[in-house]
Amino acid sequence: MTSPSRHPARLLPVDPTTRAVALDLYERVAGSPIISPHGHVPPSLLLDDEPYADPVALLVTGDHYVTRLLHASGVDLADLVVDEAAGRDARTVWRTLAAHWHRFAGTASGYWIEEELDGVFGITTPLGPDTADAIYDEITAALVRPEFRPRALFERFGIEFLATTDDPLDDLSEHAALAASGLPGRVVPTFRPDRYLDPDAVGFAGNVERLLAATGQPGDFAGYLAALEDRRAHFIRHGAVSTDHGVEEVFTVDLDPAEGERLFQAVVAGNASAGERRAFRGHMLVQMARMSVADGLVMTIHPGVLRNHSSATHARFGPDTGHDIPVATEFTRGIRPLLERYGLEPHFHLVLFAVDETTSSRDLAPLAGFYPSVYLGAPWWFLDAPDAIARHRAAVTETAGFSRSSGFIDDTRAFLSIPARHDTARRVDAGFLARLVVEGRVRMDAAERIIDDLVDAIPREVFKL
Repeated sequence: MTSPSRHPARLLPVDPTTRAVALDLYERVAGSPIISPHGHVPPSLLLDDEPYADPVALLVTGDHYVTRLLHASGVDLADLVVDEAAGRDARTVWRTLAAHWHRFAGTASGYWIEEELDGVFGITTPLGPDTADAIYDEITAALVRPEFRPRALFERFGIEFLATTDDPLDDLSEHAALAASGLPGRVVPTFRPDRYLDPDAVGFAGNVERLLAATGQPGDFAGYLAALEDRRAHFIRHGAVSTDHGVEEVFTVDLDPAEGERLFQAVVAGNASAGERRAFRGHMLVQMARMSVADGLVMTIHPGVLRNHSSATHARFGPDTGHDIPVATEFTRGIRPLLERYGLEPHFHLVLFAVDETTSSRDLAPLAGFYPSVYLGAPWWFLDAPDAIARHRAAVTETAGFSRSSGFIDDTRAFLSIPARHDTARRVDAGFLARLVVEGRVRMDAAERIIDDLVDAIPREVFKL
């Protein structure tokens, strides 16, 4: 398949003068190592280093950007699961994707997959019903070769740092084995304690019981906090640099120990009111900030998503199957109790993400433009797309500048898409900076330093690498 490669100046400004500047800036960082401080690639992928089974396992399964749009187009999610007994082999699922590929025009997921097909496999023939089998066969033939196994791709992609997302009770043996394996780059865990902090999480009381048992702590609030601190220390010993908190609402509250104890006993017993459960969640975010001040882990908050919006889909397929939907989010009042207590601590780093674009200029940029502890998370989830990244830069830069941002976060389970996503951000940032240069708002030498810092110095500083 030898049709021409994609346009070298894709995603860059159309105006020739601005495009030339943008291309110069982009080329400075196009080949820079990838720093990925927040993602969901399982460590077993790199440890086991097994070949991908087929193109569906590579590009469809687990990529909720893909499956949710296919579902919206009338495809049953069951028809996207390889099931030989039901007569659905991988080629059949791939043909389903190809039959609906025209629906992905203009979407970020469509752009990324085309980037992957071209950049990883050298396939530039458009995907569609007539080309589905040929492209399937070409990918399948490549996947059996050693250079397409996960560890070889990790090295080829130039990934210098990759963070996974892990349960606090994970023994992290896979991370220890990876660290000893000679992989050219760091793969570290991220402490994700939501199911142990949220009384509304499925199995919360049992999770807390397991946490206390694993750490030998008593069943009071002090023991619970000590158990969390113990597991954080375990993660730090295995290289962790951050914690991740996925909450629907940005709400924090600073309570005295007696009230904390009362709420803890109520939520574990299962007789806390909705207001008490909310207060406990809010107080535990403050406690997580306290622990970050003490142990140095960067605290990241990913709020504003209503999980499992479709009850029927959740019942059939479980969580994380593409039916999580954003909600309106407010940061300024909700995060204030946490920042009143810890916002001026010199070594505390708090990275705030949002999927509600209205917060960017109203809440987040002013917060990051004042508090030395607060950094602007990159556009996340539904917003990690070319136009949304550009809107984010336009919304926050005049208030907070570039240095108060986190650097790009790919936040993905789709391993093959990591370089495509980082390349997208580099192109969009180059275009944004080029406009500032051409408008006389930023000198070219300053823009060159900024584009360098966005992919290297800034994420290293924010995540303490």
